[in-house]
Amino acid sequence: MRGRASTGVPILRLGDVLITGLLDELDDKAAMAFTDELTERISADCVRGVLIDISRLEIVDSFVARTLMELTTMARLLGARVIVAGIRPPVAITLVELGIELIGVETALNAEQGMAALGWYQSPQPPEGARRDTTR
Repeated sequence: MRGRASTGVPILRLGDVLITGLLDELDDKAAMAFTDELTERISADCVRGVLIDISRLEIVDSFVARTLMELTTMARLLGARVIVAGIRPPVAITLVELGIELIGVETALNAEQGMAALGWYQSPQPPEGARRDTTR
């Protein structure tokens, strides 16, 4: 990773979209490394969108919220749109109770809706046992 320590957070590329997710709380050092790694990938891969799935996070505090807002701003400056997907109801309630606003952060109910907002749609699956037409 260009001489940097990896955060251990997988960042996958699907066409011109990067997909990543936060599984655990990030400490200051890990959050900075994740932000650096993701912004490097946005620039290097010339992506137009980033999906960050946070559905596994139990807690989103002011630090994580600030990190997401800063990451969104940096990505926009690099020409990419960021969507944060999977904010769980208890997390949303906590953010509101603490008065934390995710200013400038687009959200989606889940990763599938986030990908659709970025222009990706799941193609319908053929019924089981049906043959695919490969002559086209």
